[in-house]
Amino acid sequence: MANDTFITGATSNPQGVFSISTETKSGLVLEISMPGFNNTEIIIESGNKDIELGDVYMNDGVNLSEVTVNANYLIESKGRTIIYPSAADVKASATSIGLFQKLPLAGLEANPINRSLSVDGGTPMILINGVPSTIEDVNAIQPKDIAKIEFSLVTPARYADKGKSGLLNITLKKRDDGGQIYAWGRSAVTTTFVDANVRASYHQGPSQFTLSYNPSWRNYQDVYDNTTESYISDEFKVDLEMHDRNPFNYHYHNLQFKYDYSPDPTTLFSATFRITPSYDKSRSIAHTADSQLGEYDNYNVSTSKDLAPSLDLFLRKDFNDKNSVELQVVGTFSSSDFRRDNQYMFGDSEKNYIMNVDSRRRSLISEISYVHQFSDHTSLSAGYQNTISRSTNTYLSSDYKPILTENNNYVYLRLGQQIGRVYLSAATGAKLFWIENDLNKRHFVKNISSAQASWSISSQWRLAGAFSYSPGIPSLTALTDYPQQTTPYLVSNGNPDLKVSENFLYQLMPSFQYKKFSASLLMNYQTINNFTMDDVRYMGDGLFLSQTINAHRFRMTGGNLNMKISGIAGFGINANLGLNHYNASGTDWSHSLTSFNASFTLWWNKGPYTISYWRKIPGKYLQGHYVRKDENGDALSFEYQPNKHWTLGASWMYMFETKGTQYPAWNYSKTNPSYRERYIKNNGNMVVLSVSYSTDFGSIFRSARRSLNNSDSGSSLLKM
Repeated sequence: MANDTFITGATSNPQGVFSISTETKSGLVLEISMPGFNNTEIIIESGNKDIELGDVYMNDGVNLSEVTVNANYLIESKGRTIIYPSAADVKASATSIGLFQKLPLAGLEANPINRSLSVDGGTPMILINGVPSTIEDVNAIQPKDIAKIEFSLVTPARYADKGKSGLLNITLKKRDDGGQIYAWGRSAVTTTFVDANVRASYHQGPSQFTLSYNPSWRNYQDVYDNTTESYISDEFKVDLEMHDRNPFNYHYHNLQFKYDYSPDPTTLFSATFRITPSYDKSRSIAHTADSQLGEYDNYNVSTSKDLAPSLDLFLRKDFNDKNSVELQVVGTFSSSDFRRDNQYMFGDSEKNYIMNVDSRRRSLISEISYVHQFSDHTSLSAGYQNTISRSTNTYLSSDYKPILTENNNYVYLRLGQQIGRVYLSAATGAKLFWIENDLNKRHFVKNISSAQASWSISSQWRLAGAFSYSPGIPSLTALTDYPQQTTPYLVSNGNPDLKVSENFLYQLMPSFQYKKFSASLLMNYQTINNFTMDDVRYMGDGLFLSQTINAHRFRMTGGNLNMKISGIAGFGINANLGLNHYNASGTDWSHSLTSFNASFTLWWNKGPYTISYWRKIPGKYLQGHYVRKDENGDALSFEYQPNKHWTLGASWMYMFETKGTQYPAWNYSKTNPSYRERYIKNNGNMVVLSVSYSTDFGSIFRSARRSLNNSDSGSSLLKM
């Protein structure tokens, strides 16, 4: 064999004598097997000559009866929690999200309805075999293919510039046989609720080809908003009561073609082409009782067409077992055509507030990463990333056509050290960000740092702690200075004077594991100076300005308790309980909020049948003047796996919820107090059917040695 690829084979005569030949001149591995004996491998150096092996000795094989091995499926290693999913959990999970629901990780939330993952309420950095990936990639994985999952509350230094929360690194099982086709889809019976995943891969020689397609479609008509709102100043006040129906429709298509080439074990080249066309349309049919203008109707239509093709080129070279380097270049050309028409009808007259804009963006992302292993206990990594972009926004209702450019540089250094049962790591980096548009220039030079410690006290007890500092640098969208009137009373605009916010996060997590029970407690303390928030202030002449501003301070103190027990006659339960206290303050105001949230998954598996129930008790969270309540949700699911290829499923979602999904929100601003109740009746008592099919064939390798995978999702367009 060469590079795990079969070259040729032969069978010996009854005396064990054989000869074998090949024209391959690279290094080879000769594998010899015989029933009743352990396989023997012989390394043959590269060259072009005959080799006499002489006698080859083989050890007796040992046939064992059934063996039961007891071991911890959850361990702590180098600052990360590592979970080896149990066979029972895998068997009871038809999808990867279903498996994540069963993991005992405090701070991790798996939502089977939205098919999403979050850590501490934010989006985690997701790696698959060390490769930065998306939630669509996770949803395309089958639970049986997952070997282990690494979890960390601390985002690694090389990804600290991406605004992610925590880390999930999924390692897939090594497979020596089989290309793979996997198809999954689901749809609701009573409404347009469609999701799908199709993935096919094939390996031939040193090459591997992968094609994936992930579409999603929603068409909801029964969406309602009931709002009471006021605009208040010393010289002007108006009270509004609005009742809206807000139907929306969207569909997006994520198509990806990937080619991997590995001529030898030390080299990997990869090229990936992605294209993500999407379309969304929303309407608002509203009736308003206005204390100034009386009663009137308004009709709003917003549409957006987006397209973002990109080409990703990647190269990795391992110089030896201690040094490796990775290079990546990603080019993206994205376009967005946004149309919005606000029509207000006042008896015999009407007013229109139109926002039509075309946005075009070109970007190039380049990165180099270097890793050096001093020993099994000490590692050093460093890297540099650069993003340059040019965006042009064409506002069709005027002759304004600003050009916005950015040059974002990030350099980092990280050192990790294992000392007995204690693992320590420290990282620091510098972010240098230049933004320029027609009216102003902004330069930012900021530090990003983190530290982490973990202590494996015993096989049952572990303790981990972390600290991180990160700046919140305003985006192109937030800094864009172009006022646009959206209602008779409201003008929206970016804020070119925004300052950088400073985010300090402290975390402590003790955890315990005993046989089939595990528990962990995550304690957080977060403070943000100069935090950004939405604000409304009076401009004069009956008009108010809405924009992002800097306020004084935001604090959050909280805890999250996770408990899991499983493997009891097919039953299992995983529960998360959270309690958080928020405080936000500005020049002449202060708000506080204490909130409880919870979620749990209960399941039972017997043979090919699995029944599970997921319930989420939503909590509230504070953002400046705003208080929002998280999305509610529950789902009762039944799954049947008649064989290794097919899985059939049925789910009852938002059970007994006549209003479906609900999103209440409050605004405690003195200038713009409000209460809004939004709900989507289409989701109420929704029945969803799903089916998946998978098959393996041929031969395959996994490109597990890639860890750079940048992509551009930035925008300079402010959509209101």
